[in-house]
Order: sequence, then structure tokens, then C-alpha cells
Amino acid sequence: MQKLKSAVWYRLFLSAIIFLLFACGTTKIPANLTADERLELAMKLFDKGDYYDAKTQFRIITLSYSGSTIADKAQFYLGESHFNMKEYILAASEYERLIRVYPNSEYVDDAKYKLGLSYFELSPKYSLDQEYTIKALRQFQEFMEDYYASDLTPQVSKKLMDIRNKLAKKEFSSAEQYRKMGIHSSAIIYYKLVLEKYYDSKFAAKSQYWMGECHRKLKQYDEALAALKLFVEKYPQDENIAKAREKIAEINNRLKEQPAEAGQLSNSDLR
Repeated sequence: MQKLKSAVWYRLFLSAIIFLLFACGTTKIPANLTADERLELAMKLFDKGDYYDAKTQFRIITLSYSGSTIADKAQFYLGESHFNMKEYILAASEYERLIRVYPNSEYVDDAKYKLGLSYFELSPKYSLDQEYTIKALRQFQEFMEDYYASDLTPQVSKKLMDIRNKLAKKEFSSAEQYRKMGIHSSAIIYYKLVLEKYYDSKFAAKSQYWMGECHRKLKQYDEALAALKLFVEKYPQDENIAKAREKIAEINNRLKEQPAEAGQLSNSDLR
């Protein structure tokens, strides 16, 4: 008896939702369309750029025909409608539902990509909280693991690099602030973070060079030499290469004149 009551209430609730969806739409659409007819109509609205009415029709299909063979397509384009309206949080929610409810759908890889892209669009400038940036990074990394043969791989690779550069810039800017304030030990910590976590970013070379400089300022000549030599080896075309070679020569000359300042360097390090 209780199950029967629950089923009745569910149907009433579903009917109310569908009624509201019809009432809120701006286009008059017959109520007795079949699932295929409604999907065809929804796609026409979508292709015309009428995303508001299109998402209403896609939502009706996902509610009324969730077990049909077209439900996954409706679910995907529901997310697409939100995405094209720049409703990225709602879009992400719909893409996630597709991935969860229809794991064997042909749209799953596209949904995974657009899920990452939704978070990417929500990502703020580098100086602010990077919660959505991290979410986008995770989604794109999972995409590369699960769908490495996809045609979308080049686009995902580019987005991943954009994200890594943004996160690297956040750490690098912190390092630069400390360095310019003369707090070199703290600057070194952040330069190391860039090199350890974002070694392939466009801030890696600068971090390597300035880390060596910070060690030099602290008279940590062992560390300064190691950092600057590695910089010269890895980034021979960098704009700071001449300065790095000058600093290496300067440190070596200082060590020859005042070996006590060198710590415990080997003869090979002094050459």
C-alpha cells in the first residue's frame, strides 16, 4: 500500500514538473508528441540557438523517457543548452549525470570533455581561489587516461597546458613577491613548488634561474651553483642565460678567493 502511494505521488510530481516546463516555455508545443518527435523538435530549437526552449524539451525527455534509447542524447544536449547559455555550473551537473547514469553512451567522452570545459570556464584569474581550476585539471587528466584515442585529445592537451600555466603562475607570483621583499628563503620554497609540480610550464625556466639567485643572495653557494648550472643545461635559449653564466663565474671566483665561504664543495664543483 505504501509503495502504491509512493508511486502515485511520484507520478503526480512528475506531471507537475512537466506542466511547469510547458508553462515556462516561450514556444507553444503540442503536449502529445512522441519521444522521437520531441527530440527532433528539441534539436531544431537547439540548432537555431533557442537554447531556453530546447533545454525545456530535453528536460521533458530525460524525465519522461529516461529508459529510452534517446535519453542519453537528450541528457547530453540538455548540458549543451546550459553550456551555450553560459550556465556552467548547471551544465557541469548535467554532464556529470550523463556520465553517471549512461556510462555506455556514445556521448560520454564528449560529456567528460565538456565537464572539464565547464569548470575551465568557471576558473578565475590566477590570483584568486583555484577550486574550479583544480576540478577542470582533474577532469581533463581523467579524460586523457580514459579516452586517449579520442579526436578531442589535442584540445584537452591544450587546455591542460593552459591550466598548468595558470597554477604555475600563482606559485611563481608568490615566489616573486617574497624575492622582491628580500625574503629569499620563502621565495625558494615557491620556486621549488613550480619546478616540482609544473616543470613543463612556461614559468619553470624563470623559477630555476631565480632560485639560484636567491641561494646566491643567501650565500648558499653550493645550492646556487647547482641551480644555475642546471638552468644553463636545461634552458640554453632563455633570456637569462648570459646572466646565469656570469653568476656561475662570479661564484666560482669568490670560492677561489675565499674558499671558507664555499662550505664543503668538491674540487669538481669549483671548476
